[in-house]
Amino acid sequence: MRPSRIIAALALLVGLAAPAGAARLISQMSNDTIEITSSFDGERMSFFGAIVPDSGSEDLVVKGPFHVVIVVVGPTADRVARQKTHNFGIWLNTDQVTFRRFPSYFHVLSSGRLRDITDVTTLTTQFILPESHTLKPNEAGWWKTAVFGRELVRLMTEEELFGVNQNAVNFLSENVYSARLTLPSNAPPGSYLALTYVFRNGEIIARKSEGFAVRKIGFERFLALAAVQQPLLYGLICVILALFTGWLGGLIFRR
Repeated sequence: MRPSRIIAALALLVGLAAPAGAARLISQMSNDTIEITSSFDGERMSFFGAIVPDSGSEDLVVKGPFHVVIVVVGPTADRVARQKTHNFGIWLNTDQVTFRRFPSYFHVLSSGRLRDITDVTTLTTQFILPESHTLKPNEAGWWKTAVFGRELVRLMTEEELFGVNQNAVNFLSENVYSARLTLPSNAPPGSYLALTYVFRNGEIIARKSEGFAVRKIGFERFLALAAVQQPLLYGLICVILALFTGWLGGLIFRR
C-alpha cells in the first residue's frame, strides 16, 4: 500500500474510532521483510500510526498533545567488550566484559528530545535509551560494566548500528504521525522488533510492538547457513577458494 493511502486510512480511523477510556494505537510499517543480497546498500522503512480512543470510550478522538517514540531493536546475542593495552610494543586484550542478550541493532526515533518527553527513570526502565541495555546485572561489577558498556555503545554507534534520532517522528495531524528509518548496509540478519510508545504529559498512554525480518537470500544465504550448519564444509570451501584465487592471481601477474 502506498504511504499516502496508509496516512489517509489512519486519519479516517481517527475520526471513526470506537469510543474508549484509554488511548489505543493503530500503526503500520512499510516492510515486514527486508532481503539482503550482494548489492544490498541499506533499506528505508516508513512507520505510520494513529492515536485513537480505546473501545468503550464516549469520546470520538483522544486529546493531545502527544509525543511518539519508536524503538527498533535487532536480534540479541552475547557480546564481549574488550580492552586493549599497549604492552612491550604489542597491543593485547587485557580485560573484557560480557553483555548477555545484547541487541545487535538499536535505533530510537522520537518526536522531540527524549528528556523533554519523559523522565530518565522511564526512559531507562522501558529500555528506550541505548545505555539501558548495559545496566543489567553483570558479574563484572557495576563500575566495570558501566565503563565497558559506555564504550560498547560508542563503538556500535560509530558503526551505525546504534543511534538516537530526535525529532524524527512527524505529526501529520494531532493524532496521526509518520517516521522514517534507514537500515544500514551492515544491518545484521534476524528478527527485529519495532516498539512504539505514545506519551502524554510524560506518561505512556499507549504502546504497540510489531515485528519484521531481515534475511539473506541467494548465495549470501547459502554462505550464512553453511557457516552455521556445516562449519567444516564451509571452512574447506573457503580454503579451496583462497588457494584458487592465489594461484589465479599468480598466474595472471606472472604474464
